[in-house]
Amino acid sequence: MVKIYTNGSIYTFDKMYPIVQSVVVDNGRFIDMGTTEDMLLQWGRQDALVIDLQGKTATPGLIESHVHIGGVALNFLNLDVTGVTSKKAMLAKIKERANSLKPGEWLIGRGWDENLFTDATIPTLQELDHVTSHCPLFIPRICGHAALVNSKALEICQYHPSITVPEGGTIVKDERGNPTGLLLESATEIFQKYIPEKSYPELKNAVRQAVQFAMEKGLTSAHTNDPTFLNGLYQTYQIYDELINQERLGLRCNLLIDYMYMNDLRESGMYAGYGNEHLQIGAIKIFADGALGRRTALLSSPYHDDPTTVGDAMMDQETLYSIVHDARMLSMPIAVHTIGDQALENVLDILDQFPSVAYRDRLIHVQVLRDELIPRLVSPSRIVDIQPRFIVGDFPWVQDRLGESRIKRSYAWKTLLSAGVKCAGGSDAPVEPIDPLLGIHAAVTRKAPGQDHNGWNPSEKLAMEEAVKLFTIGGAFATNEEHVKGTITRGKFADMTVYSTNIFELEHPDELLTTKIEKTIIGGEVAYESL
Repeated sequence: MVKIYTNGSIYTFDKMYPIVQSVVVDNGRFIDMGTTEDMLLQWGRQDALVIDLQGKTATPGLIESHVHIGGVALNFLNLDVTGVTSKKAMLAKIKERANSLKPGEWLIGRGWDENLFTDATIPTLQELDHVTSHCPLFIPRICGHAALVNSKALEICQYHPSITVPEGGTIVKDERGNPTGLLLESATEIFQKYIPEKSYPELKNAVRQAVQFAMEKGLTSAHTNDPTFLNGLYQTYQIYDELINQERLGLRCNLLIDYMYMNDLRESGMYAGYGNEHLQIGAIKIFADGALGRRTALLSSPYHDDPTTVGDAMMDQETLYSIVHDARMLSMPIAVHTIGDQALENVLDILDQFPSVAYRDRLIHVQVLRDELIPRLVSPSRIVDIQPRFIVGDFPWVQDRLGESRIKRSYAWKTLLSAGVKCAGGSDAPVEPIDPLLGIHAAVTRKAPGQDHNGWNPSEKLAMEEAVKLFTIGGAFATNEEHVKGTITRGKFADMTVYSTNIFELEHPDELLTTKIEKTIIGGEVAYESL
């Protein structure tokens, strides 16, 4: 059935017709656009369905370029301490959850950030034991690059002073050599294998909830990295296949696959682009370094606030070379977590030896730059996945981490775009909220809502249209889908996001914070509509 969306202010991002009033959809794709009068005259036959946008603004459907929907789903099942502003409040939340658990039952959570705490100190092992004496505890930091455990967890995992820690990981110890309860990077793997898996129905229902939540936020597509959250490649694909292909939830999903599942990928017969317009296999995901919060992002010179360290490489160059080589043997693109400038250089050195032809490689985060690295990012076969909302959580403390000179080339989105680097926008949820309007707000203002200043490094602010294009054109480019997504163009998927306000004509960017998603339209069908 032909559908005609009328009476809108529809920003197409197509230079041929930048703003139209009406679009016509058939078989899930745009077939025409123009004025409401012309479209009704040409297409308004008896069997056409006319949907009145009532003057609302619409854009191409928003695309989330880097998210862990499985992680968002687990937050629905586990203890969420995101946004807690003191150690005392965090311990109170842990105690409350522990009191609801049986002896020996694992207390799993996520989301603490000591930089939000009034005293900036992390709970000690003794403090954690005091509120969780009867159950093992495992709570990753907001960034996912550190975690807290208690003595019960250490006991279950058979901790001893000479325990083997995976490469790149650290079990932090005090001056006496005793564990503090803090784990860094791959040290968390020692404990994760002892945590009972959630049941398949639990995970599937939670992912369903997370997918629906994403569409409520205006998302029509998401590039999600989930096998480590959903118990491997096969179960991850099965959950999404049932939800997206069989239940027809709507959200278009591109699945990034962690490198440790490459053998499973090979045996399954799946490959980059495998699937359909609703569900596809994406790139191979690798971690090159850690995060700035715990000083594990790999820098080319020492941290300003701790000259004893430059951070950590998650693997040596030989291992990284081997993984990229194996991925290329499967004709797979690479998606690499790289936050520090030295990690970025290391990754580019490897990628330069293995040019990607069929699909684009993705550099994820790229928070710390050096000028000489920027030209190496300018390539039709590379894209940078940025998370504008990181600036809200990382400033002002990150200025002391990096120092005055280095901070000028950090979170440098305007610099990247001006240099011709292709960029896509995302949230890295559950690290930041899965809400593209918050990401757009951060890209435009470079500050947290309510802060009274001109933004951190204001010269790197993006214009509203530039910011929205990160989450539309950029997201489509990242998965080689610019021919079917990213703009409202004849022949492309009929994906649109409809807003309660005209986001391009706001008096102040903070009006984004009260803007509501009116409709999320996927393939011409209304996947979400506000009440």
